[in-house]
Amino acid sequence: MGYRARLVGLREPWRLGHVLLVIPVVLIAVITAVDILLPEDIHLGPLLVIAPAITASFEGPLLTGAIGLLAMAAQVYIALHSDVLSSRNALVQIAALAILSALVVCFCLIRERHTRQLAQVRSVAEATQNVLLRPLPERIGPLRIASLYLAAEDEAQIGGDLYAAARIDNGTRVMIGDVRGKGLAAIDEAALLLSAFRQAAHRHTDLPDLAAVLNQNVALYHADYEPEHDDEAGERFITALLLEIPDEGRTSRMISCGHPAPLLLSPGHAVTAPILHPAPPMGIDVMRRACYIADVFAFEAGDTLFLFTDGVIEARDQHGGFYPLAERAAQWTESSPDALLHHLRRDLLDYAGGRLGDDAALIAIHHNPAHATSLQHAHP
Repeated sequence: MGYRARLVGLREPWRLGHVLLVIPVVLIAVITAVDILLPEDIHLGPLLVIAPAITASFEGPLLTGAIGLLAMAAQVYIALHSDVLSSRNALVQIAALAILSALVVCFCLIRERHTRQLAQVRSVAEATQNVLLRPLPERIGPLRIASLYLAAEDEAQIGGDLYAAARIDNGTRVMIGDVRGKGLAAIDEAALLLSAFRQAAHRHTDLPDLAAVLNQNVALYHADYEPEHDDEAGERFITALLLEIPDEGRTSRMISCGHPAPLLLSPGHAVTAPILHPAPPMGIDVMRRACYIADVFAFEAGDTLFLFTDGVIEARDQHGGFYPLAERAAQWTESSPDALLHHLRRDLLDYAGGRLGDDAALIAIHHNPAHATSLQHAHP
């Protein structure tokens, strides 16, 4: 980087942060000049308090106090020019300006303290999200994966939607889920299910066994920690979709526990993967392994599987219409997972007017055809 570029980089923060200081300084100069030019029975000096008040909206206590001192100096100059500095009226105006400037500086100090506290809370929430909802790897075996979390609230970082992936022998398992409800309780249940999946995904060779174990964890959690007099007792549950994709072969398996079916995107069209044996959401009751039956579908090389939570399909436009996911996703069937989520995110937010009514989690999984070709050459 050259000297001129470094000089521009040094000047840029000053231009962005302090250029607005010209406004209060010009106001002080204009009010002072007009007050001196007007007749002696007209006093504009009390208007000088506008300068520190305006400064407090975009600067900190230090510069706000400096503008307040400049306004007081202007008030003293006006009194000296009119030869009334020793009058009670002038002294009261100067004292009032000093008190008001001090109050504005105190407001700036309180605001900066709250801003630092909010920044701390945001950093903790972001760290919690990274621990709880780890970003999925870009590649797992023959799969290319992209994930995205859209929070319904502007300041929210985490919520009840969840996703995870685990590498197993000769395959990959993926889970996406949605906890009923919001707040700390939803986050707690999401953390429970994610932890259970990460521990059990490698231990159970059968997908129905895995679903039964996860459901048992959620049901036992509700039995142990659900308050007796809770109005929502017995109504807490988690919808989840478990997916198992082998490295070799075209047949994948999934179990839906009350969760929407994924979209299967092939070049030129998007179809919904069929769910023939839906299971109840997790946490409603302790269910046996026989209650879970895995549905089989073809997931071939070159296809993309799109997983999502209710926040996507329940997004509404200004007329109350639901988001037509399959129709919109069919436009980008040949896009990469990252590009697909980018297009869908922009289109979804535009459709919903820039804000979703519920959190949304999105996962795009692309079966890499190059990996399938290499396997065919390796195993003729």
